[in-house]
Amino acid sequence: MSTLASTDATIADFAAAVGETEPVAVRGGGTRWRLGGALTGSARIVEAPKGIVDYQPAEMIVTVRAGTSTADLHRALAEHGQTCALPERGGTVGGAVVVGENRLDRMGRGSVRDAVLQVRYVSADGEVVTGGGPVVKNVTGFNIPKLMTGSLGTLGLLAEVVLRTNPAPPVQRWLRAESVDPRDLRDIVLRPGAVLWDGTSSWILVEGHAPDVDAEIERLAARADITTAAGPPELPPHRWRLSPSDASQADRVVEGEFVASIGVGTVWATTAQPVREPDPVAAQIADRMKHLFDPTGRLNPGRSTWT
Repeated sequence: MSTLASTDATIADFAAAVGETEPVAVRGGGTRWRLGGALTGSARIVEAPKGIVDYQPAEMIVTVRAGTSTADLHRALAEHGQTCALPERGGTVGGAVVVGENRLDRMGRGSVRDAVLQVRYVSADGEVVTGGGPVVKNVTGFNIPKLMTGSLGTLGLLAEVVLRTNPAPPVQRWLRAESVDPRDLRDIVLRPGAVLWDGTSSWILVEGHAPDVDAEIERLAARADITTAAGPPELPPHRWRLSPSDASQADRVVEGEFVASIGVGTVWATTAQPVREPDPVAAQIADRMKHLFDPTGRLNPGRSTWT
């Protein structure tokens, strides 16, 4: 991790807007604004810088400002036949990272936490800090990108991230099956993009080159009664974080309608997940990290990763 005077005027302007005192928060697209609890009313609202700074398709990395919309990022990547682990359901790059929300097809794309190679953020004392690096083997010390991912902006306000990109699959096919254990479907297909389950029906994303996709579908058809689906099911509004084993038994854990991502642990439900009782040791570590990064509690005050 390094704390340096920024030579980038755009990020320097963002740091100046954040300042060194008073409660402050970043608002992006507002699509995940309620997560983590209500923001303290006295906090100033600032906007993160926008734009793609550098994109190297051959190296499969992209440097992008936190205020850039995920839609703009995915359009730029698609021009080179690539994609990334960030979800495509709206909002900004910074918002997706600090929430730590994975794509529906996480099994095919990987997690957001693993995709974030480097972050530049403004600290609680108004300094521009760089953590991580595009070449992972040269990085030592705290793994700041993983720490910032899912932090809800309570440890630092993101200005810019370097992301790992992925080749976009040439062919993607959604299939639907009834009365089949979704874990069996996951085991039949070689590296499915996603397996979803609502307690009755299952959806599976098969992707890759056309001959491979056809072969996987043929193998599925020999084991289960499948039909072609137009896409995944509509997702309920509330996102739950469960262990993969609990997600595969979501009908026993979640009240109301749900869609569970098998093998991942994410469940979308019509009811909000109850507030978790944090493990005392984990809570103590989180409190110490918060005090280390933001001793006065001025960054996104009112937010908590436990709510």
